[in-house]
Amino acid sequence: MNAFPPLPGTGFHRTGAQVETERLLGALAADMREYAIFALDADGRVTTWNRDAQLIKQYTSEEIIGRHFSTFYPAEYVESGYPTWELEQAAAHGFFIDRGWRLRKDGSAFWAHVVITAQRTTDGTLDGFIKVTRDESEAFAQRERSDRRFTDLFQLAPTGIALLDERDRVLDANGALCELLGYRPHGLAAAELMHPLDGVAGLVPRAVPPGHDRAPGSVAQRRLAQAGGQPMWCEVRCAASVDHDGNRFWLAVFQDLTEQVRRTETLHFQATHDQPTGLLNRRGVNEVLAPLLSADTAGRVGVLFCDLDNFKRFNDSLGHDAGDELMATLARRLVDELPESCTPARLYGDEFLVICSNLPGCGGMEALHRTVSDILCATTPLRGRLLSVTATFGAATAQDGITPAELIRSADAAMLQAKRRGHGRTAPASAPARLALEEELREALAHDGLELHFQPVFRRDGSITLAEALVRWPHPERGLLRPDTILPVATQGGMLADLDRWVLRAALREATGWQRIGGRAPGVAVNLSGLSPEDDGFHEEITSEIAASGIEPGRVVLEMVETVLVELPARPRGVMSGLARDGVRFAMDDFGTGYSSLARLKDLPTQIVKLDRRFVSGMGTDPVDLGITRAVIELSHAMGRMCIAEGVENTTQHDLLDHLGVDAYQGFLFAHPAPAENLRALLADSARA
Repeated sequence: MNAFPPLPGTGFHRTGAQVETERLLGALAADMREYAIFALDADGRVTTWNRDAQLIKQYTSEEIIGRHFSTFYPAEYVESGYPTWELEQAAAHGFFIDRGWRLRKDGSAFWAHVVITAQRTTDGTLDGFIKVTRDESEAFAQRERSDRRFTDLFQLAPTGIALLDERDRVLDANGALCELLGYRPHGLAAAELMHPLDGVAGLVPRAVPPGHDRAPGSVAQRRLAQAGGQPMWCEVRCAASVDHDGNRFWLAVFQDLTEQVRRTETLHFQATHDQPTGLLNRRGVNEVLAPLLSADTAGRVGVLFCDLDNFKRFNDSLGHDAGDELMATLARRLVDELPESCTPARLYGDEFLVICSNLPGCGGMEALHRTVSDILCATTPLRGRLLSVTATFGAATAQDGITPAELIRSADAAMLQAKRRGHGRTAPASAPARLALEEELREALAHDGLELHFQPVFRRDGSITLAEALVRWPHPERGLLRPDTILPVATQGGMLADLDRWVLRAALREATGWQRIGGRAPGVAVNLSGLSPEDDGFHEEITSEIAASGIEPGRVVLEMVETVLVELPARPRGVMSGLARDGVRFAMDDFGTGYSSLARLKDLPTQIVKLDRRFVSGMGTDPVDLGITRAVIELSHAMGRMCIAEGVENTTQHDLLDHLGVDAYQGFLFAHPAPAENLRALLADSARA
């Protein structure tokens, strides 16, 4: 008879089955009573019959000896010639192993584990067979019950489950997965389930250690394609398993994360975008700039700081709702009309920022400024009126190693410099002149070519409590240059942080020699524009400079403008608190010019508030400025802050401030900024008085 494959699900023959035979025969030696053992002649007729064969098969030896062993097989097996084929396989290979259904005398079936070995004479002639049969019906039933439980759990599970073969093809999928996808994925390759945006080939991990039947489970977020083509986010857990026949398959469990991802994206959008306009906010700007500045971007990436002129008058005349409408209108213009490489943002109430990732592609910063100016500075219809909007701009181009915060501060400083020259301006000046000044300033920083002037701050009793360090640049051709010229140059050249370091180092070194008055030496105040608590290593840098100079930390005051301080997140505020615990004080400069909320001010670790000079200058003639000054002084005292009035230039201002209870004064009425030796002489005179 020709050999043919066993009936599906009934038997198998595989190379290396000797291992199974040895295992079975070893078990036989341990307990022969569990097995029916009998001999067949070369034609398959029973020649011997043991007691356990009678127990399992129910035949006595008298009933069965001489009968063909096909008696033990179901009729369909016999009709197919399967019993004879078993003997042919055993004769050809020396043995045959099978699992399948067999019959007892009463016609009942049982699940049998069968091993047939061929017996030969010394000259190799086939002499018959030994057949060992074990009743595994209970084990088979347990397996079926286990399979049934698995199938039931598979279908009842609320999460999607798929079985995949090693070729990454879906063998089966439960109802939950079919419902998630909107179609039955049976027979599909796993790659066909993925959305085109997913970007990964399949589901089955390719790297499985050799000889491992069960690989560690892998977890990943994947995008599947639903029936309509829309993406569906899922957490996919994938692990290898083994079937009863030894074949490996993969289990994949799908947990729908679509709503969770959408909520996360919504929360992230809200955290990184301005609510009224939908533009990026400061946090969103940092997220966009950080990857742009991590590459080689010198000269390619730039920002344009845009401050609307006199925006307060729109709010005062039309109301804050109309002001919000105007901002939303301007935001839509920026989104619609800016080049593709530009991204608009709104930092504060009337301040926009434009990020450009490809300045050469936009024609350079000058061309970008013209484009943005045309968008913002136009007549805008609003609530039946035509509003004429103008803006002042500050530009900054990225240099190697610059951080997002430094780049934004550079543009902000340039905008403030332009504003001092009048509304509707832009800064910096022409590129050739700016570049020449940048190189000269870099040389001056490297070779101590700068100097400091100091302006004292007086308490109400006339004593000097502080002296503010103000940088000067004795330029060989342009004369003594002041901060309004130095800062924009440092900003454009990416030298603000280096300038801050030089001023801090020089000011602390100078202040250590100041004469004590009444047992106490005045403090020294340093403005920081390039260094920020947001910078890595800020705490260490400040404490290192203090230690190197030998000055007491309690004499050091670090000034920062209000608009920078109120936007600081929790970590930088913690850095400030740490320095404050060491004794260092922080002053909020230009207070009243930003958009602080009382809640933010309350949380800031600042000990000094400096009232901006524009309110001081107008308080003698403008009741609004006087009211603001009174409110700032009272607010400072309520929060336990010292309040210093800047720009005090006449006795009227002094008398009003004294009546309102301000803590200290700074301005031309008392002293102009002067070289360090002048301050030392003033302190010496005060000590003798």
